[in-house]
Amino acid sequence: MTTKPADPVGTTRPAAPSAPSKAPSPPDLTFEMRFTSTPRGARLARRLAAVRLDAGGVPYGTDPHDAIVLIVAELTSNAVRHGHVPGRDFLLRLHAAPDGRTVRVEVTDTRAERHPRRPAVPEDAAGPEEAGRGLLLVSRLAARWDWHPCPDGPGKTVWAEYAFPARSRR
Repeated sequence: MTTKPADPVGTTRPAAPSAPSKAPSPPDLTFEMRFTSTPRGARLARRLAAVRLDAGGVPYGTDPHDAIVLIVAELTSNAVRHGHVPGRDFLLRLHAAPDGRTVRVEVTDTRAERHPRRPAVPEDAAGPEEAGRGLLLVSRLAARWDWHPCPDGPGKTVWAEYAFPARSRR
């Protein structure tokens, strides 16, 4: 064994110049998973979405992260509360657009006969009741949202797209 390097010239070569810093890259995010159609499944979906957003370039504690997690929480909660069919799961999909300007949240449940209605401010908006405002929150946080029936089986997909403000993208 020797302590001398085999190529002493190679060890003294200067490092390649570093590339100039680029604009922040868009989120690298694709996530899809089935969850039990229970409150526990909705909580797990929200937590995993938060972790995946952070790992995909939307860091914890930022407004976009918090808004997207809230959208996930509301849509998964609605899937459990209004789209539950015994023995059937719901599907959560998160996907960042290739340009990095939007993140799309999709929640698919198997209850086809109950469709989401466009939210309106409840008459008793000043009241202490916390139910009935989920889609109103989604409509305020998302750039757009809607639903469509599943083409390959029973159910529907409710989706929302969060658009990043110009300055807050990574």
